Amino acid sequence: MNSVFHNRNILFTGLAALFLIAAGFSVYTGNYLIAIAPFLFLLLYAGWQLKELVFFLLIVSLPFSVEYNFSSGLGTDLPDEPLMLLTSFLFLAYWMYKPASLPKKMIQHPLLLLLILLLAWTTVTVFFSTDKVVSIKYLLAKSWYIGAFVLCPLILFQERKLFIIAMILLTAAMLVVTLVSLYRHYLYGFSFAGINDALTPFFRNHVNYSAMLVCFVPLLIAFYKLTKKQHLRLLTGAALSVVLIALFFSYARGAWLALLAGLFTYWLIQHRLLIYAYIIALIVVITSIFWLKSGDRYLLYAHDYKTTIFHKDFNEHLVATYKLKDVSTAERFYRWIAGVRMIKDNWLTGYGPNTFYGNYKPYAVPAYKTWVSDNQDRSTVHNYFLLTIIEQGIPGLILLLLLVGTVFYYAQHLYHRVKDRLYKVTAITTGAILTMLMVVNFLSDLIETDKVGSLFFLCIAVLVVVDLNTRQESSEPATDI
Repeated sequence: MNSVFHNRNILFTGLAALFLIAAGFSVYTGNYLIAIAPFLFLLLYAGWQLKELVFFLLIVSLPFSVEYNFSSGLGTDLPDEPLMLLTSFLFLAYWMYKPASLPKKMIQHPLLLLLILLLAWTTVTVFFSTDKVVSIKYLLAKSWYIGAFVLCPLILFQERKLFIIAMILLTAAMLVVTLVSLYRHYLYGFSFAGINDALTPFFRNHVNYSAMLVCFVPLLIAFYKLTKKQHLRLLTGAALSVVLIALFFSYARGAWLALLAGLFTYWLIQHRLLIYAYIIALIVVITSIFWLKSGDRYLLYAHDYKTTIFHKDFNEHLVATYKLKDVSTAERFYRWIAGVRMIKDNWLTGYGPNTFYGNYKPYAVPAYKTWVSDNQDRSTVHNYFLLTIIEQGIPGLILLLLLVGTVFYYAQHLYHRVKDRLYKVTAITTGAILTMLMVVNFLSDLIETDKVGSLFFLCIAVLVVVDLNTRQESSEPATDI
């Protein structure tokens, strides 16, 4: 007992001394951020003692995080990105300290091998990048995304209780942000023009918001299925209603389409048709691209620059979309065409990660130009699959498509193989979420964002854990929340 108090006294004395030193340096230099160093050390120590603590903080912070720019060329998301870095460091150190925490069979799982292979190819493309500095930044960010949302869950989620807690915390945090956003949107009269302002500062725009929000529909359906307590079912039903209302008032066409695709995925998985649907979708997309490119047919569908505008009324916005006169739809075509034309010049290694903006404009076709084509936001091609082949070449796209196809295979396979109720529902829920993510990323490129990218990598880790935790499940009980 005395040794425990002695150790605590040493820790307290050390932290107090560190704080006084840091405070002195912060006053001397005028940089008061130095004063937080002792608290970071304390968080690191606490995270080492309770390894799930930092991860839970990260999970809760995802919906609340805001974009912060230190300068025109350096920005981050606070507080989740520093927490990603901290989580990655902690769990990498924990894995090295205790290698048995990550079994060999887990590391050799096909999903992880494909993810590692894709990361390795991304590293190769950095050497051929047209802007190595931004590509290296991209690679570093990707590494701590994978560390925080793949490595960490692989270790923690082996304990099913921690998996359930993490999903509840994530959903609760998103519900808080959703309720705040709905109330603020109510003050704008639930107008289409006011949605982006209502989401500030948590989300850049309604596209990012809806892309994350739609993924919670399957999660809440899963909670409803897994709980037998009436009051929890009522609470879950109310939460699901809030999410669906918020999704409707997000005015995001891509998220609505993703919701339909996600709901259809339940039927596809139950009938063992998800992989066939994925292959058919690939064939349709590839065939359509070649058909439009042949004889420059795509020029027949060019819009009128003068009539392609942004509509503040959502009904007009939908009509303009159908008539190809909505500026966001027209601008997508402008960049997609430029992106497809870029491929032939760097088909093997691409232009390098995160370099689309610096290279696409010479390939653009003036017939599809819009009044926002100057691209002051420096946004990308608005299609993650096209972005991958542009920046990482054909091998990068093939590896991504293989990874997505394998993820769909495991979601369907595990649903039919697993008997444990918790993991069975988890498998089909993960498949629905991943389908939604693929749909929204066909119209955007959000895998590299903190809020949507985190869900994508979490889904991969969840499927690996479900697979390995249920290979010997004959004696495992059915689990409800």
